[in-house]
Amino acid sequence: MRICLTLPLLCALAFGGSARAETVYVSNEKGNSITVIDATSLKVVATWPIGKRPRGIVLSRDGKFLYVCASDDNAVQVIDRATGKVVADLPSGEDPEQFALSPDGTMLFAANERDAAVTAIDVAKHVVAWQVDVGVEPEGMAVSPDGKTVVSTSETDDSVHWIDLASHKDFAQTAVGMRPRHAEFTADGKALWVSSEIGGEVQILDTTSHAVTKTIAFAPPGVFKDKIMPVGIRFTPDRKQAVVALGRADTLAIVDVASATVTGYIPVGRRVWHSAIDAAGSRVFSANGLSDNVSVVDLATKAVIATIAVGRAPWGVVVAP
Repeated sequence: MRICLTLPLLCALAFGGSARAETVYVSNEKGNSITVIDATSLKVVATWPIGKRPRGIVLSRDGKFLYVCASDDNAVQVIDRATGKVVADLPSGEDPEQFALSPDGTMLFAANERDAAVTAIDVAKHVVAWQVDVGVEPEGMAVSPDGKTVVSTSETDDSVHWIDLASHKDFAQTAVGMRPRHAEFTADGKALWVSSEIGGEVQILDTTSHAVTKTIAFAPPGVFKDKIMPVGIRFTPDRKQAVVALGRADTLAIVDVASATVTGYIPVGRRVWHSAIDAAGSRVFSANGLSDNVSVVDLATKAVIATIAVGRAPWGVVVAP
């Protein structure tokens, strides 16, 4: 594995400024593996083989396990962080791509693209609790902070489906931009951010009226409009900034949450899918699907400080303490 460090990072390491007891986990869609990166040294410390076509990746609430969508195995795999071993396969419905974990950590909600359904999985019992039909090709999943609502984005229908967790009903639908790929609730639960890959924008929805209230457009310098394809969205721990992966634009956009305005663009690797942010809110790790690497970004300077080679076609990424 290769690692390239820039001068600012070398200086930070020399003075101990960036030492953190954190680990980064990257799902490699075509490598059928998880790459494990030490967040202090920024070196790859392990590669774990897992199921076929791993994409969505989430940390359990107690921090002991990783949940990974093994899409071509039609399963959500549970990985013990201590050993790197798959300890269970959770039933997930066909072709799970993304999922969301309930606030209490007891339920996983998986999007089943081929079935046009959302599957609710009881994590402790390893069983499907229920399933609900949604729009065609569901992908993005999110659970409201109060644990009462789950949303699914439907790529073909260009819509967001709102599911009541008490009744298991799809009770509302919101039309959004073309090919919605990802959804994230704000911490207060009052807004939902949705990326539209073909539409080239992020839309903000009011969670009471379910209406679109704002649209954020992107224009990174020197990038053709048809390359701007927003996918993953992550909020910083203080919830003041959002990091949006712009897909084939090979760029991360930094957005001020309060004003919903873009404050900067950061070129990263090729075909950036998703990102994760460290607990300090100072660094971003982006999974670059076509360059087979992870970019490490310093948020204060809005600059890439390291590039780490990982497995084939990195897709998802999480940072764990």
